[in-house]
Amino acid sequence: MSQPNRPPVNPPVYDLSAADAVTWLRGLPAASVDLLVTDPAYESLEKHRAVGTTTRLKHSKASSNDWFRVFPNRRFGELFTEVFRVLKPDTHFYLFCDAETMFVAKPEAERVGFKFWKPLVWDKRTIGMGYHYRARYEFILFFEKGKRRLNDLGIADIIVESRIHRGYPAEKPVRVSEVLINQSTQPGEVVADPFMGSGSIGVAAVKNGRRFIGTDLNPGAVRITSDRLKEYGAGHTPDDLPPASDQASLLEMIGSET
Repeated sequence: MSQPNRPPVNPPVYDLSAADAVTWLRGLPAASVDLLVTDPAYESLEKHRAVGTTTRLKHSKASSNDWFRVFPNRRFGELFTEVFRVLKPDTHFYLFCDAETMFVAKPEAERVGFKFWKPLVWDKRTIGMGYHYRARYEFILFFEKGKRRLNDLGIADIIVESRIHRGYPAEKPVRVSEVLINQSTQPGEVVADPFMGSGSIGVAAVKNGRRFIGTDLNPGAVRITSDRLKEYGAGHTPDDLPPASDQASLLEMIGSET
């Protein structure tokens, strides 16, 4: 007996969780992700905050360090082990970080099997806070598992894009992540972010026809990400997220990128 014709079931555009990054990665199947792009709240942020060289982490309506927990350097080994495991063969991995964290992260990623190509530079166009040569850039470490060709060999290693003003703490511009995603994936492939914050990497993925999976410890961040991704299609968000008191004001701030 022939089966009736049924329309194909499309996978969800996004699948979000509220969990520790390493724990979440351990729950993913091996070789199930086509690209991982992420921006941990690295340990050196605490040092900069302590000496007053950043306002991004101060307690205020626009930016509060209560919105994320610092990821300690000592956990990079377990993080990269899981990142390597969940990535498919012949894929890329991008890590946003500062100059200090680069020297910690690079050898740990190489130890678990990644090939390090180079640090990309995100040029923010304007200088930020600091004492010794005020910061205008961040690094994006470019790693490879196996061998995968970039989609466009004519893209420079400096990505120029203005920083986000009055947004989620340490939020990255969607357009920076779009460069990485369009270079290292094809439409329909899976992009993962275990430190997704307000979801800028997720937005870059789904805007460009990729699927996105991500997690964040902060339930407010997960709600913000879900609200941002809804306009691109159906997805999954945990049902038991508690409300976030600053969600509305942060959503309003994130609404425009300048």
